[in-house]
Amino acid sequence: MGFARTCSVALVGVEGVVVEVQADLEPGVAAFTLVGLPDKSLIESRDRVRAAVVNSGSEWPQKKLTVGLSPASVPKSGSGFDLAVACAVLGAAERIDPRELADLVMIGELGLDGRVRPVRGVLPAVLAAADAGYRQVVVPERAVAEASLVPGVAVLGVRSLRQLIAVLTDEPVPEEEDTDPAAEGRPDPLLAGLAVPGSGIGAERMQGDRVPDLSDVAGQHGARRALEVAAAGRHHIFFMGPPGAGKTLLAERLPGLLPRLSPKESLEVTAVHSVAGALPPGQPLVDRPPYCAPHHSATMASLVGGGSGLPRPGAVSLAHNGVLFIDEAAECNARVLDALRQPLECGYVVVARAAGMMRMPAKFLLALAANPCPCGRHGTLGGGCECRPSTIRRYRARLSGPLMDRVDLRVMVEPVARSELLAPTQGAESTAEVAERVRTARDRATVRFADTPWNTNSEVPGHELRTRWRVAPGATAQAERDLETGLLTARGMDRVLRVAWTSADLAGRDCPTAEDINWALELRTGIRRGVAVVAGGGAPERVGRSWLGLLRGAWPGRRRRRRGRWTASGVVWR
Repeated sequence: MGFARTCSVALVGVEGVVVEVQADLEPGVAAFTLVGLPDKSLIESRDRVRAAVVNSGSEWPQKKLTVGLSPASVPKSGSGFDLAVACAVLGAAERIDPRELADLVMIGELGLDGRVRPVRGVLPAVLAAADAGYRQVVVPERAVAEASLVPGVAVLGVRSLRQLIAVLTDEPVPEEEDTDPAAEGRPDPLLAGLAVPGSGIGAERMQGDRVPDLSDVAGQHGARRALEVAAAGRHHIFFMGPPGAGKTLLAERLPGLLPRLSPKESLEVTAVHSVAGALPPGQPLVDRPPYCAPHHSATMASLVGGGSGLPRPGAVSLAHNGVLFIDEAAECNARVLDALRQPLECGYVVVARAAGMMRMPAKFLLALAANPCPCGRHGTLGGGCECRPSTIRRYRARLSGPLMDRVDLRVMVEPVARSELLAPTQGAESTAEVAERVRTARDRATVRFADTPWNTNSEVPGHELRTRWRVAPGATAQAERDLETGLLTARGMDRVLRVAWTSADLAGRDCPTAEDINWALELRTGIRRGVAVVAGGGAPERVGRSWLGLLRGAWPGRRRRRRGRWTASGVVWR
Protein backbone atom coordinates (compact mmCIF):
# COMPACT_ATOMS: atom_id res chain seq x y z
CA MET A 1 0.00 0.00 0.00
CA GLY A 2 1.28 3.48 -0.91
CA PHE A 3 0.19 6.86 0.44
CA ALA A 4 1.21 10.45 -0.33
CA ARG A 5 -0.22 13.88 0.18
CA THR A 6 0.33 17.40 -1.06
CA CYS A 7 -1.71 20.60 -1.05
CA SER A 8 -3.64 22.83 -3.41
CA VAL A 9 -6.13 25.68 -2.98
CA ALA A 10 -9.89 25.82 -3.55
CA LEU A 11 -11.34 29.23 -4.34
CA VAL A 12 -14.61 30.08 -2.60
CA GLY A 13 -15.67 33.36 -4.17
CA VAL A 14 -12.52 35.51 -4.04
CA GLU A 15 -11.09 33.78 -0.98
CA GLY A 16 -8.95 30.64 -0.96
CA VAL A 17 -9.05 27.55 1.24
CA VAL A 18 -6.03 25.26 1.43
CA VAL A 19 -7.01 21.71 0.41
CA GLU A 20 -4.99 18.61 1.23
CA VAL A 21 -4.79 16.25 -1.75
CA GLN A 22 -4.30 12.67 -0.56
CA ALA A 23 -3.59 9.65 -2.78
CA ASP A 24 -3.92 6.05 -1.62
CA LEU A 25 -2.92 2.93 -3.58
CA GLU A 26 -4.27 -0.48 -2.58
CA PRO A 27 -4.17 -3.93 -4.22
CA GLY A 28 -7.25 -4.64 -6.28
CA VAL A 29 -8.91 -3.97 -9.60
CA ALA A 30 -7.38 -0.91 -11.30
CA ALA A 31 -9.71 2.02 -10.71
CA PHE A 32 -9.45 5.75 -10.10
CA THR A 33 -11.86 7.25 -7.56
CA LEU A 34 -11.94 10.98 -6.77
CA VAL A 35 -13.78 12.07 -3.62
CA GLY A 36 -14.17 15.33 -1.69
CA LEU A 37 -17.09 17.23 -3.28
CA PRO A 38 -15.56 17.84 -6.75
CA ASP A 39 -17.45 19.51 -9.59
CA LYS A 40 -17.70 18.28 -13.18
CA SER A 41 -14.43 19.83 -14.38
CA LEU A 42 -12.59 18.37 -11.42
CA ILE A 43 -14.03 14.90 -11.94
CA GLU A 44 -12.71 15.01 -15.50
CA SER A 45 -9.21 15.52 -14.11
CA ARG A 46 -8.92 11.73 -13.77
CA ASP A 47 -8.51 11.39 -17.54
CA ARG A 48 -6.27 14.44 -17.84
CA VAL A 49 -3.96 13.30 -15.04
CA ARG A 50 -3.67 9.73 -16.36
CA ALA A 51 -2.76 10.89 -19.86
CA ALA A 52 -0.35 13.54 -18.56
CA VAL A 53 1.51 11.07 -16.32
CA VAL A 54 1.90 8.52 -19.14
CA ASN A 55 2.97 11.12 -21.71
CA SER A 56 5.54 12.47 -19.23
CA GLY A 57 7.38 9.14 -19.24
CA SER A 58 6.08 7.71 -15.95
CA GLU A 59 4.16 4.51 -15.42
CA TRP A 60 0.55 4.67 -14.30
CA PRO A 61 -0.04 2.43 -11.25
CA GLN A 62 -2.33 -0.49 -12.05
CA LYS A 63 -3.96 -0.65 -8.62
CA LYS A 64 -7.01 0.64 -6.84
CA LEU A 65 -6.40 4.37 -6.58
CA THR A 66 -8.37 6.72 -4.33
CA VAL A 67 -7.71 10.47 -4.31
CA GLY A 68 -9.33 12.46 -1.52
CA LEU A 69 -9.68 16.25 -1.30
CA SER A 70 -9.87 17.39 2.31
CA PRO A 71 -11.79 19.11 3.85
CA ALA A 72 -14.57 17.27 2.07
CA SER A 73 -17.22 19.82 3.10
CA VAL A 74 -15.71 22.61 0.99
CA PRO A 75 -16.96 22.68 -2.63
CA LYS A 76 -14.10 22.35 -5.11
CA SER A 77 -14.22 23.42 -8.72
CA GLY A 78 -11.92 24.06 -11.63
CA SER A 79 -8.91 22.35 -13.11
CA GLY A 80 -6.29 23.89 -10.85
CA PHE A 81 -6.01 20.66 -8.82
CA ASP A 82 -4.55 18.62 -11.69
CA LEU A 83 -0.92 19.22 -10.80
CA ALA A 84 -1.42 18.34 -7.13
CA VAL A 85 -3.39 15.19 -7.97
CA ALA A 86 -0.74 13.97 -10.41
CA CYS A 87 2.11 14.50 -7.92
CA ALA A 88 0.15 12.84 -5.11
CA VAL A 89 -0.44 9.77 -7.32
CA LEU A 90 3.25 9.62 -8.27
CA GLY A 91 4.18 9.96 -4.63
CA ALA A 92 1.90 7.07 -3.64
CA ALA A 93 3.49 5.03 -6.46
CA GLU A 94 6.94 5.92 -5.04
CA ARG A 95 8.00 7.65 -8.26
CA ILE A 96 8.49 10.77 -6.09
CA ASP A 97 9.52 10.80 -2.43
CA PRO A 98 6.29 11.60 -0.49
CA ARG A 99 8.29 13.72 1.96
CA GLU A 100 9.15 16.14 -0.85
CA LEU A 101 5.45 16.81 -1.46
CA ALA A 102 4.11 17.37 2.05
CA ASP A 103 5.02 21.08 2.35
CA LEU A 104 4.28 22.11 -1.23
CA VAL A 105 1.21 23.90 -2.60
CA MET A 106 0.59 23.10 -6.27
CA ILE A 107 -1.70 25.02 -8.60
CA GLY A 108 -2.10 24.30 -12.29
CA GLU A 109 -4.01 22.49 -15.02
CA LEU A 110 -2.48 19.61 -16.95
CA GLY A 111 -2.79 19.06 -20.65
CA LEU A 112 -2.89 15.57 -22.07
CA ASP A 113 0.71 15.98 -23.22
CA GLY A 114 1.86 16.90 -19.70
CA ARG A 115 2.15 20.65 -20.19
CA VAL A 116 1.13 22.81 -17.23
CA ARG A 117 -1.46 25.44 -18.13
CA PRO A 118 -2.24 28.55 -16.07
CA VAL A 119 -5.59 28.89 -14.32
CA ARG A 120 -7.62 31.77 -12.97
CA GLY A 121 -7.24 32.94 -9.37
CA VAL A 122 -3.53 32.22 -8.87
CA LEU A 123 -2.99 35.36 -6.77
CA PRO A 124 -5.79 34.75 -4.21
CA ALA A 125 -4.75 31.08 -4.08
CA VAL A 126 -1.15 31.97 -3.22
CA LEU A 127 -2.38 34.55 -0.69
CA ALA A 128 -4.44 31.84 1.01
CA ALA A 129 -1.44 29.49 1.06
CA ALA A 130 0.76 32.18 2.60
CA ASP A 131 -1.85 32.92 5.28
CA ALA A 132 -1.98 29.20 6.09
CA GLY A 133 1.80 29.15 6.67
CA TYR A 134 3.03 27.58 3.42
CA ARG A 135 6.18 29.08 1.94
CA GLN A 136 6.71 27.00 -1.23
CA VAL A 137 4.33 27.15 -4.18
CA VAL A 138 4.46 25.46 -7.59
CA VAL A 139 2.59 27.25 -10.38
CA PRO A 140 2.61 27.26 -14.20
CA GLU A 141 5.47 29.23 -15.68
CA ARG A 142 3.06 31.74 -17.26
CA ALA A 143 1.66 32.55 -13.78
CA VAL A 144 4.96 33.12 -11.97
CA ALA A 145 4.70 36.91 -12.20
CA GLU A 146 1.25 36.89 -10.62
CA ALA A 147 2.21 34.44 -7.85
CA SER A 148 5.41 36.37 -7.05
CA LEU A 149 3.34 39.37 -5.94
CA VAL A 150 2.84 37.68 -2.56
CA PRO A 151 5.81 38.43 -0.27
CA GLY A 152 7.51 35.68 1.70
CA VAL A 153 6.62 32.84 -0.68
CA ALA A 154 9.09 30.95 -2.86
CA VAL A 155 7.53 30.37 -6.28
CA LEU A 156 8.60 27.61 -8.68
CA GLY A 157 7.34 27.93 -12.24
CA VAL A 158 7.24 24.81 -14.42
CA ARG A 159 6.31 24.26 -18.06
CA SER A 160 5.47 20.58 -17.80
CA LEU A 161 4.89 17.76 -15.35
CA ARG A 162 8.11 16.16 -16.56
CA GLN A 163 10.10 19.18 -15.39
CA LEU A 164 8.45 19.09 -11.96
CA ILE A 165 9.19 15.37 -11.54
CA ALA A 166 12.84 16.05 -12.36
CA VAL A 167 13.06 18.86 -9.81
CA LEU A 168 11.48 16.75 -7.04
CA THR A 169 13.68 13.71 -7.77
CA ASP A 170 16.96 15.65 -8.20
CA GLU A 171 17.29 14.59 -11.82
CA PRO A 172 18.45 16.81 -14.70
CA VAL A 173 15.64 19.14 -15.67
CA PRO A 174 14.67 18.55 -19.30
CA GLU A 175 14.39 21.46 -21.67
CA GLU A 176 10.88 22.12 -22.90
CA GLU A 177 10.23 23.95 -26.12
CA ASP A 178 8.90 27.41 -25.37
CA THR A 179 7.09 28.72 -28.39
CA ASP A 180 5.77 32.25 -28.20
CA PRO A 181 2.69 32.52 -30.44
CA ALA A 182 2.47 36.25 -29.69
CA ALA A 183 5.73 36.79 -31.58
CA GLU A 184 4.10 35.23 -34.63
CA GLY A 185 0.89 37.20 -34.23
CA ARG A 186 -1.12 34.22 -32.98
CA PRO A 187 -3.01 33.89 -29.68
CA ASP A 188 -1.39 31.80 -26.98
CA PRO A 189 -3.49 28.65 -26.39
CA LEU A 190 -2.10 28.31 -22.85
CA LEU A 191 -3.76 31.60 -21.88
CA ALA A 192 -7.12 30.78 -23.43
CA GLY A 193 -8.68 29.64 -20.15
CA LEU A 194 -7.75 32.75 -18.19
CA ALA A 195 -10.45 34.94 -19.77
CA VAL A 196 -13.74 33.10 -19.65
CA PRO A 197 -16.33 34.50 -22.09
CA GLY A 198 -19.07 36.27 -20.19
CA SER A 199 -17.18 36.50 -16.91
CA GLY A 200 -16.52 40.22 -17.15
CA ILE A 201 -19.22 41.68 -19.36
CA GLY A 202 -19.12 45.46 -19.25
CA ALA A 203 -15.82 45.55 -17.38
CA GLU A 204 -13.37 48.08 -18.73
CA ARG A 205 -10.11 49.19 -17.18
CA MET A 206 -8.24 52.39 -17.69
CA GLN A 207 -5.02 50.46 -18.25
CA GLY A 208 -4.11 51.66 -21.70
CA ASP A 209 -1.65 54.35 -22.61
CA ARG A 210 -4.45 56.71 -23.67
CA VAL A 211 -6.44 57.90 -20.67
CA PRO A 212 -9.47 60.12 -21.44
CA ASP A 213 -8.51 63.68 -20.60
CA LEU A 214 -10.72 66.16 -18.79
CA SER A 215 -9.63 68.93 -21.16
CA ASP A 216 -11.82 67.28 -23.83
CA VAL A 217 -14.94 68.37 -21.94
CA ALA A 218 -16.33 71.68 -23.17
CA GLY A 219 -17.89 73.93 -20.55
CA GLN A 220 -19.69 72.20 -17.64
CA HIS A 221 -17.73 74.10 -14.99
CA GLY A 222 -20.08 73.14 -12.17
CA ALA A 223 -20.07 69.48 -13.16
CA ARG A 224 -16.27 69.51 -13.43
CA ARG A 225 -15.98 70.88 -9.90
CA ALA A 226 -18.38 68.24 -8.60
CA LEU A 227 -16.33 65.56 -10.39
CA GLU A 228 -13.19 66.85 -8.68
CA VAL A 229 -14.87 66.72 -5.27
CA ALA A 230 -16.11 63.18 -5.98
CA ALA A 231 -12.56 62.04 -6.72
CA ALA A 232 -11.00 63.82 -3.75
CA GLY A 233 -13.42 62.43 -1.15
CA ARG A 234 -14.73 59.27 -2.87
CA HIS A 235 -18.24 60.71 -2.96
CA HIS A 236 -20.89 59.04 -5.10
CA ILE A 237 -22.16 61.27 -7.90
CA PHE A 238 -25.26 61.45 -10.08
CA PHE A 239 -25.55 63.34 -13.38
CA MET A 240 -28.94 64.29 -14.77
CA GLY A 241 -29.33 66.09 -18.05
CA PRO A 242 -30.45 65.83 -21.67
CA PRO A 243 -28.69 63.57 -24.18
CA GLY A 244 -25.45 64.97 -25.53
CA ALA A 245 -24.77 67.25 -22.57
CA GLY A 246 -21.62 65.36 -21.55
CA LYS A 247 -22.70 63.06 -18.71
CA THR A 248 -20.90 59.99 -20.01
CA LEU A 249 -17.93 62.10 -21.08
CA LEU A 250 -17.51 63.33 -17.50
CA ALA A 251 -17.96 59.93 -15.86
CA GLU A 252 -15.37 58.28 -18.11
CA ARG A 253 -12.77 60.78 -16.90
CA LEU A 254 -13.39 60.12 -13.22
CA PRO A 255 -10.93 57.17 -12.89
CA GLY A 256 -8.13 59.32 -14.26
CA LEU A 257 -8.56 61.74 -11.36
CA LEU A 258 -8.16 59.05 -8.71
CA PRO A 259 -4.71 58.37 -7.22
CA ARG A 260 -2.92 55.15 -8.06
CA LEU A 261 -3.76 52.18 -5.90
CA SER A 262 -1.70 51.40 -2.83
CA PRO A 263 0.11 48.01 -2.72
CA LYS A 264 -2.62 46.53 -0.54
CA GLU A 265 -5.39 47.86 -2.78
CA SER A 266 -3.58 46.59 -5.88
CA LEU A 267 -3.45 43.06 -4.47
CA GLU A 268 -7.17 43.17 -3.62
CA VAL A 269 -8.14 44.40 -7.08
CA THR A 270 -5.82 41.96 -8.86
CA ALA A 271 -7.19 39.04 -6.83
CA VAL A 272 -10.78 39.86 -7.81
CA HIS A 273 -9.91 40.30 -11.48
CA SER A 274 -7.87 37.10 -11.50
CA VAL A 275 -10.78 35.07 -10.14
CA ALA A 276 -13.19 36.68 -12.60
CA GLY A 277 -10.91 36.04 -15.57
CA ALA A 278 -10.64 39.76 -16.26
CA LEU A 279 -6.91 40.11 -15.63
CA PRO A 280 -5.20 41.19 -18.86
CA PRO A 281 -2.42 38.85 -20.07
CA GLY A 282 1.06 40.14 -19.38
CA GLN A 283 -0.15 42.47 -16.64
CA PRO A 284 0.01 40.58 -13.34
CA LEU A 285 -0.74 43.60 -11.13
CA VAL A 286 -3.53 46.16 -11.51
CA ASP A 287 -2.13 49.42 -10.14
CA ARG A 288 -4.77 51.84 -11.42
CA PRO A 289 -8.36 52.18 -10.20
CA PRO A 290 -10.57 49.90 -12.31
CA TYR A 291 -13.48 51.25 -14.30
CA CYS A 292 -16.54 49.09 -14.77
CA ALA A 293 -19.49 50.24 -16.88
CA PRO A 294 -22.20 47.55 -17.18
CA HIS A 295 -25.02 48.01 -19.64
CA HIS A 296 -28.30 49.29 -18.24
CA SER A 297 -29.90 45.91 -19.07
CA ALA A 298 -27.54 44.07 -16.68
CA THR A 299 -29.17 41.50 -14.42
CA MET A 300 -28.81 41.40 -10.66
CA ALA A 301 -26.46 38.39 -10.83
CA SER A 302 -24.13 40.19 -13.24
CA LEU A 303 -24.14 43.33 -11.10
CA VAL A 304 -23.73 41.99 -7.54
CA GLY A 305 -22.36 38.54 -8.40
CA GLY A 306 -23.88 35.12 -8.90
CA GLY A 307 -24.11 32.30 -11.37
CA SER A 308 -24.70 28.57 -11.14
CA GLY A 309 -23.17 26.89 -8.11
CA LEU A 310 -20.89 29.15 -6.14
CA PRO A 311 -21.30 32.88 -6.89
CA ARG A 312 -18.81 34.65 -9.12
CA PRO A 313 -17.71 38.30 -8.77
CA GLY A 314 -20.09 40.79 -10.34
CA ALA A 315 -19.63 44.33 -11.59
CA VAL A 316 -19.58 45.79 -8.06
CA SER A 317 -16.60 43.58 -7.20
CA LEU A 318 -14.83 44.25 -10.51
CA ALA A 319 -15.10 47.95 -9.64
CA HIS A 320 -13.58 47.44 -6.17
CA ASN A 321 -11.33 50.41 -5.29
CA GLY A 322 -12.39 52.00 -8.57
CA VAL A 323 -15.41 53.45 -10.36
CA LEU A 324 -18.73 51.78 -11.17
CA PHE A 325 -20.55 53.80 -13.82
CA ILE A 326 -24.16 53.04 -14.70
CA ASP A 327 -25.31 55.02 -17.72
CA GLU A 328 -29.02 55.45 -18.44
CA ALA A 329 -29.72 54.56 -14.82
CA ALA A 330 -33.43 55.28 -15.18
CA GLU A 331 -33.60 52.53 -17.80
CA CYS A 332 -32.28 49.92 -15.34
CA ASN A 333 -34.50 47.57 -13.41
CA ALA A 334 -35.40 49.21 -10.10
CA ARG A 335 -34.68 46.01 -8.12
CA VAL A 336 -31.23 45.76 -9.69
CA LEU A 337 -30.37 49.33 -8.72
CA ASP A 338 -31.66 48.86 -5.17
CA ALA A 339 -29.26 45.93 -4.79
CA LEU A 340 -26.47 48.52 -4.69
CA ARG A 341 -27.64 49.86 -1.35
CA GLN A 342 -25.79 47.29 0.78
CA PRO A 343 -22.36 47.59 -0.88
CA LEU A 344 -22.67 51.39 -0.89
CA GLU A 345 -23.00 51.33 2.89
CA CYS A 346 -20.56 48.63 3.98
CA GLY A 347 -18.08 48.22 1.09
CA TYR A 348 -18.76 44.54 0.44
CA VAL A 349 -21.55 42.38 -0.92
CA VAL A 350 -22.86 39.17 0.60
CA VAL A 351 -24.35 36.77 -1.95
CA ALA A 352 -26.29 33.78 -0.62
CA ARG A 353 -26.84 30.73 -2.84
CA ALA A 354 -27.78 27.12 -2.21
CA ALA A 355 -24.14 26.09 -2.61
CA GLY A 356 -22.96 28.59 0.00
CA MET A 357 -22.74 32.20 1.11
CA MET A 358 -19.99 34.41 -0.26
CA ARG A 359 -18.68 37.77 0.89
CA MET A 360 -16.92 39.68 -1.87
CA PRO A 361 -15.28 43.13 -1.72
CA ALA A 362 -17.27 45.93 -3.31
CA LYS A 363 -15.86 49.27 -2.19
CA PHE A 364 -16.41 51.42 -5.24
CA LEU A 365 -17.20 54.98 -6.25
CA LEU A 366 -20.64 55.03 -7.87
CA ALA A 367 -21.39 57.31 -10.81
CA LEU A 368 -24.93 57.42 -12.20
CA ALA A 369 -26.25 59.21 -15.27
CA ALA A 370 -29.84 59.59 -16.41
CA ASN A 371 -32.01 61.63 -18.76
CA PRO A 372 -34.77 63.82 -17.35
CA CYS A 373 -37.48 61.85 -19.19
CA PRO A 374 -37.80 58.96 -21.70
CA CYS A 375 -37.26 61.27 -24.68
CA GLY A 376 -34.58 63.26 -22.86
CA ARG A 377 -35.89 66.68 -23.84
CA HIS A 378 -37.87 67.63 -20.73
CA GLY A 379 -36.86 70.96 -19.21
CA THR A 380 -34.59 71.97 -22.10
CA LEU A 381 -35.03 75.21 -23.99
CA GLY A 382 -37.03 74.42 -27.10
CA GLY A 383 -36.84 70.70 -26.32
CA GLY A 384 -40.39 69.89 -27.32
CA CYS A 385 -40.91 67.09 -24.81
CA GLU A 386 -44.17 65.20 -25.42
CA CYS A 387 -43.90 62.74 -22.53
CA ARG A 388 -46.90 62.56 -20.24
CA PRO A 389 -46.37 63.65 -16.61
CA SER A 390 -47.31 60.18 -15.36
CA THR A 391 -44.76 58.62 -17.73
CA ILE A 392 -42.05 60.95 -16.48
CA ARG A 393 -42.90 60.20 -12.84
CA ARG A 394 -42.73 56.45 -13.43
CA TYR A 395 -39.49 56.88 -15.36
CA ARG A 396 -37.80 58.76 -12.54
CA ALA A 397 -39.30 56.60 -9.79
CA ARG A 398 -36.91 53.82 -10.82
CA LEU A 399 -34.25 55.77 -8.93
CA SER A 400 -35.59 55.03 -5.46
CA GLY A 401 -35.31 57.42 -2.55
CA PRO A 402 -33.16 55.11 -0.39
CA LEU A 403 -30.67 54.71 -3.24
CA MET A 404 -30.49 58.42 -4.01
CA ASP A 405 -30.12 59.18 -0.30
CA ARG A 406 -26.74 57.42 -0.49
CA VAL A 407 -25.53 59.62 -3.35
CA ASP A 408 -23.65 62.70 -2.12
CA LEU A 409 -23.39 64.79 -5.29
CA ARG A 410 -26.34 65.36 -7.62
CA VAL A 411 -25.51 67.48 -10.60
CA MET A 412 -27.78 68.98 -13.24
CA VAL A 413 -25.82 68.88 -16.51
CA GLU A 414 -27.14 71.60 -18.78
CA PRO A 415 -26.66 71.55 -22.58
CA VAL A 416 -23.36 73.05 -23.67
CA ALA A 417 -23.60 76.59 -25.03
CA ARG A 418 -22.48 77.24 -28.59
CA SER A 419 -19.79 79.68 -27.43
CA GLU A 420 -18.25 77.07 -25.11
CA LEU A 421 -18.47 74.21 -27.59
CA LEU A 422 -16.80 76.08 -30.45
CA ALA A 423 -14.31 78.05 -28.34
CA PRO A 424 -10.65 76.97 -28.24
CA THR A 425 -9.99 74.51 -25.39
CA GLN A 426 -6.38 75.45 -24.64
CA GLY A 427 -7.42 77.01 -21.33
CA ALA A 428 -9.33 73.96 -20.08
CA GLU A 429 -7.70 72.10 -17.21
CA SER A 430 -6.31 68.68 -18.00
CA THR A 431 -6.76 65.48 -16.02
CA ALA A 432 -3.18 65.73 -14.72
CA GLU A 433 -3.76 69.21 -13.26
CA VAL A 434 -6.99 68.26 -11.51
CA ALA A 435 -5.53 64.93 -10.33
CA GLU A 436 -2.70 66.83 -8.63
CA ARG A 437 -5.21 68.89 -6.63
CA VAL A 438 -7.08 65.72 -5.77
CA ARG A 439 -3.86 64.15 -4.50
CA THR A 440 -3.09 67.22 -2.37
CA ALA A 441 -6.60 67.18 -0.88
CA ARG A 442 -6.28 63.50 -0.05
CA ASP A 443 -2.95 64.14 1.61
CA ARG A 444 -4.61 66.72 3.87
CA ALA A 445 -7.32 64.21 4.76
CA THR A 446 -4.71 61.52 5.43
CA VAL A 447 -2.94 63.77 7.92
CA ARG A 448 -6.23 64.55 9.64
CA PHE A 449 -7.15 60.86 9.88
CA ALA A 450 -3.65 59.70 10.83
CA ASP A 451 -4.75 57.96 14.05
CA THR A 452 -8.02 56.59 12.67
CA PRO A 453 -8.96 53.64 10.38
CA TRP A 454 -10.31 56.02 7.70
CA ASN A 455 -8.57 57.47 4.67
CA THR A 456 -11.15 59.67 2.94
CA ASN A 457 -13.96 61.94 4.09
CA SER A 458 -16.69 59.66 2.76
CA GLU A 459 -15.61 56.88 5.15
CA VAL A 460 -15.92 58.86 8.39
CA PRO A 461 -18.98 57.93 10.49
CA GLY A 462 -21.46 60.72 11.04
CA HIS A 463 -21.10 60.74 14.83
CA GLU A 464 -17.33 61.17 14.61
CA LEU A 465 -17.71 63.87 11.98
CA ARG A 466 -20.13 65.90 14.12
CA THR A 467 -18.31 65.56 17.42
CA ARG A 468 -14.61 65.16 16.69
CA TRP A 469 -14.09 67.56 13.79
CA ARG A 470 -16.02 70.79 14.17
CA VAL A 471 -16.91 73.19 11.36
CA ALA A 472 -16.80 76.98 11.53
CA PRO A 473 -19.32 78.52 14.00
CA GLY A 474 -22.70 79.12 12.38
CA ALA A 475 -21.70 77.39 9.14
CA THR A 476 -24.44 74.76 9.41
CA ALA A 477 -27.33 77.16 9.98
CA GLN A 478 -28.95 76.56 6.59
CA ALA A 479 -28.41 72.81 6.81
CA GLU A 480 -30.05 72.72 10.23
CA ARG A 481 -33.08 74.56 8.88
CA ASP A 482 -33.38 72.06 6.01
CA LEU A 483 -33.11 69.23 8.53
CA GLU A 484 -35.97 70.66 10.57
CA THR A 485 -38.22 71.11 7.55
CA GLY A 486 -37.61 67.54 6.34
CA LEU A 487 -35.78 68.59 3.18
CA LEU A 488 -32.68 66.88 4.56
CA THR A 489 -32.45 63.52 6.35
CA ALA A 490 -30.03 62.62 9.13
CA ARG A 491 -27.95 60.59 6.65
CA GLY A 492 -28.11 63.52 4.27
CA MET A 493 -26.79 65.87 6.95
CA ASP A 494 -23.78 63.66 7.52
CA ARG A 495 -23.09 63.45 3.81
CA VAL A 496 -23.34 67.23 3.45
CA LEU A 497 -20.66 67.58 6.13
CA ARG A 498 -18.43 65.05 4.36
CA VAL A 499 -18.70 66.90 1.05
CA ALA A 500 -18.03 70.20 2.83
CA TRP A 501 -14.84 68.79 4.36
CA THR A 502 -13.68 67.65 0.92
CA SER A 503 -14.41 71.09 -0.50
CA ALA A 504 -12.37 72.63 2.31
CA ASP A 505 -9.49 70.23 1.65
CA LEU A 506 -9.43 71.21 -2.02
CA ALA A 507 -9.41 74.89 -1.05
CA GLY A 508 -6.66 74.37 1.55
CA ARG A 509 -8.81 75.38 4.53
CA ASP A 510 -8.52 73.84 7.99
CA CYS A 511 -12.27 73.46 8.41
CA PRO A 512 -15.39 73.99 6.28
CA THR A 513 -16.99 77.41 6.15
CA ALA A 514 -20.58 78.39 5.47
CA GLU A 515 -19.70 78.61 1.77
CA ASP A 516 -18.57 74.96 1.75
CA ILE A 517 -21.66 73.81 3.66
CA ASN A 518 -24.07 75.71 1.42
CA TRP A 519 -22.41 74.46 -1.75
CA ALA A 520 -22.59 70.86 -0.50
CA LEU A 521 -26.20 71.50 0.50
CA GLU A 522 -26.96 72.81 -2.97
CA LEU A 523 -25.63 69.63 -4.55
CA ARG A 524 -27.52 67.52 -2.02
CA THR A 525 -30.94 69.16 -2.28
CA GLY A 526 -30.68 70.67 -5.75
CA ILE A 527 -31.80 74.08 -4.50
CA ARG A 528 -29.63 76.86 -5.80
CA ARG A 529 -29.19 79.37 -3.03
CA GLY A 530 -27.97 82.62 -4.45
CA VAL A 531 -29.00 86.01 -5.76
CA ALA A 532 -30.73 86.34 -9.12
CA VAL A 533 -32.77 88.99 -10.88
CA VAL A 534 -36.43 88.16 -11.33
CA ALA A 535 -37.76 88.45 -14.86
CA GLY A 536 -39.45 91.77 -15.40
CA GLY A 537 -37.01 93.83 -13.41
CA GLY A 538 -37.10 94.81 -9.77
CA ALA A 539 -34.85 94.09 -6.84
CA PRO A 540 -32.85 90.87 -6.74
CA GLU A 541 -34.47 88.03 -4.84
CA ARG A 542 -33.27 84.63 -3.66
CA VAL A 543 -33.99 82.07 -6.33
CA GLY A 544 -33.87 78.29 -6.03
CA ARG A 545 -34.60 75.48 -8.42
CA SER A 546 -34.75 71.94 -7.10
CA TRP A 547 -34.16 69.00 -9.41
CA LEU A 548 -35.28 66.81 -6.52
CA GLY A 549 -38.64 68.38 -7.13
CA LEU A 550 -38.26 67.43 -10.77
CA LEU A 551 -37.64 63.83 -9.71
CA ARG A 552 -40.89 63.89 -7.75
CA GLY A 553 -42.84 65.28 -10.63
CA ALA A 554 -42.98 69.00 -9.75
CA TRP A 555 -41.92 70.98 -12.80
CA PRO A 556 -41.56 74.71 -13.37
CA GLY A 557 -44.98 75.91 -14.44
CA ARG A 558 -46.98 73.70 -12.05
CA ARG A 559 -48.48 75.52 -9.12
CA ARG A 560 -47.10 74.41 -5.80
CA ARG A 561 -47.84 75.82 -2.35
CA ARG A 562 -44.57 75.68 -0.47
CA ARG A 563 -42.77 78.71 0.92
CA GLY A 564 -43.13 80.51 -2.36
CA ARG A 565 -44.79 80.67 -5.74
CA TRP A 566 -43.87 79.32 -9.14
CA THR A 567 -42.85 81.82 -11.76
CA ALA A 568 -41.70 81.44 -15.31
CA SER A 569 -38.06 81.52 -14.15
CA GLY A 570 -38.29 79.16 -11.17
CA VAL A 571 -39.34 79.42 -7.53
CA VAL A 572 -39.13 82.80 -5.87
CA TRP A 573 -38.59 82.23 -2.17
CA ARG A 574 -40.20 84.69 0.24
